[in-house]
Amino acid sequence: MNILAVIPARMNSSRFPGKPMKKILGIPMIQRVYNNVIRSKIIDHTFVATCDLEIHKFITGIGGDSIMTSTKHNRATERTSEALQKIEKKLKKRFEIVVMVQGDEPMITGDMISKAVQPLVKNKKINVSNLMTKVKNKTEFMDLNEPKVVFDYNNFALYFSRNPLPSPWLKFDTAFKQVCAIPFRRNYLLKFNKMKPTSLEILESIDMNRILQSGDKIKMVEIKKYVKSVDTLNDLKEVEKLITK
Repeated sequence: MNILAVIPARMNSSRFPGKPMKKILGIPMIQRVYNNVIRSKIIDHTFVATCDLEIHKFITGIGGDSIMTSTKHNRATERTSEALQKIEKKLKKRFEIVVMVQGDEPMITGDMISKAVQPLVKNKKINVSNLMTKVKNKTEFMDLNEPKVVFDYNNFALYFSRNPLPSPWLKFDTAFKQVCAIPFRRNYLLKFNKMKPTSLEILESIDMNRILQSGDKIKMVEIKKYVKSVDTLNDLKEVEKLITK
């Protein structure tokens, strides 16, 4: 089974401009993400997908693979879809599964990515899966930068929200947050990007809600190890402390 990992990254982040190249303990964040992804034993090829020459030249300069994409994309899934098609043309091969790993997830490990892909490997009816982990504290529970998720008894997602979920009146230790390593079946990713954004996706600014509102399913995969994404400078400082520990 041919499996591709794509790391979408851009310098013009509204919440934290230039964050892919911000250093975590002396190493640019995008390099940390790339190094972690290539350690996954299930991934055949890993590419950074970017519209910024600075990122592209840096990744190729450290011996990594990078592909240039359009500046017009608003969502990481759009950039990943374009990158997939360019990479297939470049490598002259077709992939079956594409794992989108956000460039602001420096704590995701290769083992986590391998675990995320397993539902698609084992069950051909599953088109999308997603990692999740328990919310750490009340501050994170209330943080609008942290997408939360609720799911059914079979670990299929019911809804994603940036607000406290399932309820602000519950203790935070009942809550789970999304971790952005998202495997798609190739054809489903292309189909997804042809679908119109849905009202709940726009409301929450979470593109996974497009899938749910359209009647499709997302298999959630729990990881026990805590991870933290980087949306702000304070997040970066917290990640530095966590990695140091």
